[in-house]
Amino acid sequence: MAKAYLVGSGIAALAAATFLIRDGGFDGADIHFFEEQRRVGGSLDADGTAHAGYTMRGARMFETEYRCTYDLLSGIPSLDDPSVSVTQEILAGQEEFAWDDIARLVDGDGKAVDTRCMGFSERDRLELVRCLATPEGHLDGKRITDCFGEHFFTTTFWMLWCTTFAFQPWHSAIEFRRYLRRFLHLLPRFSSLSGVHHTRYNQYDSVVRPLTAWLREHGVTFHTGCHVTDLGLAPGCRSTRVEYIQLSRHGRDERIEVVPEDLVLVTNGSMTDASRLGSHTAAPSPPPHRSDAWLLWHRLARGRDDFGNPDAFDKHVKESRWESFTVTSKDPALLKALEEFSGRETGKGGLMTSTESNWLLTVVVPRQPVYRDQPGDVSVWWGYALFPGRAGDHTPKPMTMCSGREILEEVLHHLPFDDTVTARALETSTVVPCLMPYVTSPFLARRRGDRPQVVPSGSVNLAFIGQFAEVPDDVTFTVEYSVRTAWTAVARLLGLGRQPPAVHKGHHDPHVLAAALDTMHRR
Repeated sequence: MAKAYLVGSGIAALAAATFLIRDGGFDGADIHFFEEQRRVGGSLDADGTAHAGYTMRGARMFETEYRCTYDLLSGIPSLDDPSVSVTQEILAGQEEFAWDDIARLVDGDGKAVDTRCMGFSERDRLELVRCLATPEGHLDGKRITDCFGEHFFTTTFWMLWCTTFAFQPWHSAIEFRRYLRRFLHLLPRFSSLSGVHHTRYNQYDSVVRPLTAWLREHGVTFHTGCHVTDLGLAPGCRSTRVEYIQLSRHGRDERIEVVPEDLVLVTNGSMTDASRLGSHTAAPSPPPHRSDAWLLWHRLARGRDDFGNPDAFDKHVKESRWESFTVTSKDPALLKALEEFSGRETGKGGLMTSTESNWLLTVVVPRQPVYRDQPGDVSVWWGYALFPGRAGDHTPKPMTMCSGREILEEVLHHLPFDDTVTARALETSTVVPCLMPYVTSPFLARRRGDRPQVVPSGSVNLAFIGQFAEVPDDVTFTVEYSVRTAWTAVARLLGLGRQPPAVHKGHHDPHVLAAALDTMHRR
């Protein structure tokens, strides 16, 4: 029987293994993961304890048109109730705990901003429409700033947009246009985020653990502590075929022979590679100048135009980094204060951004518990900053140099809480910061061909999956994108009749367009 080798164990690889079993008829025992880290799950991670402080690098949002993701998870049992699928669990949570954000933006006085008006000038509207209508090929290599005037970046829309999706003005105009088209149907409810879905717990507990449990039950093997250093490609230029895999397992070199019938699926690049955790008392250590996770892609792409250009994504750390933090609190006072300020019970408030924050801070208070093993008297919430290199408003140094406690002091500085709540929060909370140098690298200005096709032309048994493989129309930096690359890879390499569902194109729906135009013209 053919074997499948998956490089990396993020959501793209987990999805690919599931599709290989579900649609491709593979026996789980013939599927092998090679993961450098000690745990599987890639960027969908969550760790820590109530005592030392919980950690998670990020949180992902879902929505109704995540067609590939919900199809994948519809066959995976929930860990809480095996009679219910993970998809059913997410949708049931949406019924019970949908976001209805009324404090999405908070001004310098600690008051909620009216977000019903997007703040557009007529020029801003024209530029948005022009961006939507411009063929993607005409935006090759362009940044968002190449398409919009200065006023656009002062609008309420931009403040909502950049802090929801983590866009920066210097990011790719291609990716911005794709997001506009892909999520246009959400625009009328964009300020309240009521169209956004979220998992019951953090994504590691709610998505990765059920998937890995299902895969282990089917006999899949996870090789952790394995770093794939190179792939041996058969000579010749008419087709691409992997002949062997070179890897280092716990410091020892190995070579695995690959026959033409075997499949090799590579997660090229990593958004969260070289992430650095700090602590409540110490800032994260500086990231390394060179990252091992990108080296395989660099080696494969050397002399191969069809394998993409990793330099476009891993050489601009100052343009792709931001920092998150996880707060573990053992006193309900802070959670209660956040609930009262947001006007929504815990779990229904969505994102809350301090517009005057020099770091551009956003906090999120999810439905509790956030971790499956979280004690009932402990609460967890999360936040991030898009400008961690700037000095804070309260703390006179960059966020990248701040301990968890200093970050919490800065956050509390922007919230209108009394001294008693602030003091109790500082005394009973543990904050773990996380610096991520490559986290928005998928958004960096790029050209066609910088991301390789999922299955390069002429490939016999090699595919690229994840955020840095090219899927026309869909949007990177999402779980849906990773799952779609996985489904595409399996379907094409195996010649399956069942292909991924089409990407949702709300911009072709006149009702969606009319609602979006109405939102753009609100005053």
